[in-house]
Amino acid sequence: MVVVLVLGLGGYALYSYARPYLHGSNCEVRGVDGVMPLDLEQAANSGTIAAVAHRKNLPERAVVIAYATAIQESHIRNLPGGDRDSVGIFQQRPSQGWGRIDQLRDPVYSTSKFYDSLVKVKDYLDRDLHDAAQRVQRSADGRAYAPHEGKAKIIAEGYTGRRPAAVRCWFTPRKRTEPRRAEAVRELRRAFGSRLPATGGTVRVPHTRAGWAVASWAVSHAQAFGLTEIQYAGKHWRADHGHDGWTDHSDAPADRVVIR
Repeated sequence: MVVVLVLGLGGYALYSYARPYLHGSNCEVRGVDGVMPLDLEQAANSGTIAAVAHRKNLPERAVVIAYATAIQESHIRNLPGGDRDSVGIFQQRPSQGWGRIDQLRDPVYSTSKFYDSLVKVKDYLDRDLHDAAQRVQRSADGRAYAPHEGKAKIIAEGYTGRRPAAVRCWFTPRKRTEPRRAEAVRELRRAFGSRLPATGGTVRVPHTRAGWAVASWAVSHAQAFGLTEIQYAGKHWRADHGHDGWTDHSDAPADRVVIR
């Protein structure tokens, strides 16, 4: 009995040590119609795309159009190049007046430029997705955007905050980085807008949907900024158990997102 108990405790200790390594590094968004897997870069960019829409007070449909476009153009990655002089998440071209290369490699800037062009499309909310996207992108074949609409809707559910606790990310200890919480909060406010008050690692949010959008952004940037815990609305996410997603935490406030 003693031997079995020792072996059991030893096995549990080994499992606890190995657990953070078992699932590798990834993210996912759970929506009503399915689950969308994303790698860490795709997740961070997805959080930014939704954040800029929040800053501009744009509806979820605009975010869906942006995601479908980004999936087709770059797989939601911040590419250093592409066809001719195309760069960035949306493969925008300096030669077409989108901006300088260094600007277009900035996800906040490139996303802002995309939305600025989208809202100029007459009745864009009522158009087919591929039609609206094509009028912004001026690509060779606008129909290529259409197949990504379902995936884009799932991503938008989570990152706009409409579906609470829908975004989770996890990464192995070897991918941990030095904590840069202050820098993370500055970047968050640059994406969402400075109207979100922040003190230290606390970001006040005006309503639940905005709160989950902020929390999802933070989880998706946790690896890059060395964040270890996010708290919001009775839930928290911890880097040590990232694959578990959001778990209950009675002290997590409902009026602000706590970033550690």
